[in-house]
Amino acid sequence: MSKKKKVFVGMSGGVDSSVTVALLKERDFDVVGVHLKCYNVDGCAEQDAEDARRAAETLNIPFYVFDMEDEYKEKVVEYMVEGYKEGITPNPDVMCNKEIKFGIFLEKALEMGADYVATGHYVRLKKVGRKYKLFVGKDKNKDQSYFLWTLIQKQLKHSLFPIGDLEKPKVRKLAKKYKLPNAEKKDSQGICFLGKVSLKEFLKDYIKEKPGKVLDISGKVVGEHKGAHFYTIGQRGGLGIGGYKNPQYIAKKDVKKNIIVIAEEGDEILSRKEIDVVGVNWIVEKPAIKNLKVLMRVRYRQPLFSATIKIGKKLKVIFDKKQKFIASGQSAVFYTKKGEMLGGGTIL
Repeated sequence: MSKKKKVFVGMSGGVDSSVTVALLKERDFDVVGVHLKCYNVDGCAEQDAEDARRAAETLNIPFYVFDMEDEYKEKVVEYMVEGYKEGITPNPDVMCNKEIKFGIFLEKALEMGADYVATGHYVRLKKVGRKYKLFVGKDKNKDQSYFLWTLIQKQLKHSLFPIGDLEKPKVRKLAKKYKLPNAEKKDSQGICFLGKVSLKEFLKDYIKEKPGKVLDISGKVVGEHKGAHFYTIGQRGGLGIGGYKNPQYIAKKDVKKNIIVIAEEGDEILSRKEIDVVGVNWIVEKPAIKNLKVLMRVRYRQPLFSATIKIGKKLKVIFDKKQKFIASGQSAVFYTKKGEMLGGGTIL
């Protein structure tokens, strides 16, 4: 009789990863639940760990807690803080997946005898020939492929995403069927390690407030901000500027000069026609052609739009139509019309 394949499931305490465990048990895997204790600011992590433990108990599987607080601080928190200091808008979720979940956690799981790790990500993984391909999740509102563009074949070979073919209401229904204690638990929002603490409050511990000028597109001073580092392109509000008929958005920021430029919705300055992308990862392989037509997004949950990638020493992307609110440091992620994720990179 062949031995059961062993899978370590990253259990966040939420409903998605708990249902992931139940589905893998049904598929006759030898399942181990693991809660990754990462850095957390507002103290809600203890409740998450308890919710994960109770779900594991209900499903009758072994349960461990891996303390990754130091690694998370170094690989994710420091990356994020340094990004804001440089004046870009970093993406901590992308870095968490790359360095923690499919980095340190995967390595540790394999060392401990696992064949796979699994997570509750809404994304589909298919083996085509000898290669592993990633596709958008069936639930378009929940699709999390955007945060997984850094994954490589070596990682995908040992990864499972059991809920990628399900929609969220079905996952909730299954959670009730399996009598999971967290079946009704709300989804987490925003940056996971901050909880209810605002990004600006968190960054204040690392970056000093430094009053500076807010300009309109004509160069006129229209207000004051508390430090250009704290703001991001496309942000509306938080500047305390009133007296405008139309909403104002951050169009540009210069952390060296400590200046922010605002514009109203229709202004050209808010849109870009092309971007340069660095640190590119191709999920399967680098395309052989120099001009590649793709669908893409530059923000999570943004509708896909058409563009052409010019592949050379640097990667330039030209959009079919101008796109608003593009922030340096965020991810540009590329797809085919059939929903396959080709890869991605960081916007320069």
